[in-house]
Amino acid sequence: MPPPARDRFTLISFPAEKRLARFAHDVRAGLTASPKWLSCCYFYDHLGSRLFEAICELPEYYLTRAETAILLAHAEEIAGFFPGPTDLIELGSGSAVKTRLLIEAFLQRPQALRYVPLDICRTVLEEAARDLLPVFPELEIMAIAAEYHEGLQHLQTVTGRRKLVLWLGSNIGNLERAEAAQFLDRVRATLTAEDRVLVGIDLRKDAAVLEAAYDDSCGVTAAFNRNLLARINQELGGQFDLRSFRHRAVYNEQAGRVEMYLVSACAQKVKIEQLSLEVGFKEGEPIHTENSYKYSQAEIETLAAGSGLHLEQAWLDPEQRFQLNLFRPAS
Repeated sequence: MPPPARDRFTLISFPAEKRLARFAHDVRAGLTASPKWLSCCYFYDHLGSRLFEAICELPEYYLTRAETAILLAHAEEIAGFFPGPTDLIELGSGSAVKTRLLIEAFLQRPQALRYVPLDICRTVLEEAARDLLPVFPELEIMAIAAEYHEGLQHLQTVTGRRKLVLWLGSNIGNLERAEAAQFLDRVRATLTAEDRVLVGIDLRKDAAVLEAAYDDSCGVTAAFNRNLLARINQELGGQFDLRSFRHRAVYNEQAGRVEMYLVSACAQKVKIEQLSLEVGFKEGEPIHTENSYKYSQAEIETLAAGSGLHLEQAWLDPEQRFQLNLFRPAS
């Protein structure tokens, strides 16, 4: 009989004070810069994570459906690369809905599987574990509540089994292209020759399709974007009026990225008590909150070369909008 769920779940969490200090530092840096910016890594508090789950269900947001279609068709093939005990490590795991398809495929074989989700939101990790452990009684979960760079340091201590590192949902697109290559190079440095990285990458396509995906007709993405300001209000004593900022998403075709902004609807000043800061906005002034880079096949090859990786296998969804890429360390 497998051990009870509580004995199969470990949570590693970095001090909340450290995360709050970094949030405060980045908010000050971004809102005193010209042009203003806020980091998209702070979207994902508990409410932000829930709003993103809602975004994934929207008809305009094709990315989740496309990646899910690939996993439904090829999860068993992917698991076949790992015949023995495996650590399934996921960067930015969220609710792990798509990952469940891979877990199920791995556990169809008589092998030990440890799932190591890494996410900035501790509550989301705990909820995902509560969902997964009763369904998969052989599964062990070691969750890490941290942002990417903190978590990556800890992942170097995860040893003893072959590793498959997941980076799904085109989360790679939130990094500048050079930064994405540098980060994957850091991931590669933690791998052995037998380990692999599975990266979901959204492909370049028509601007109308992309802009609709990031500016849905129901306004869910707008609420997700404004939640950054709500976090500043709640955690740093900000006085943002969320109604006075408009959501804007535009596709920069030359750069190959969707850019998201919060645009001040009027001239205003906003105090942030814990930073002893007052921020002035002109009417129409934007805060840049996210880039989401899209890739061509040539850009994926350049990414791999810059990361010390080799593209071993790639799968496309039926409409060829999204690509799942299996990389191995280059020899």
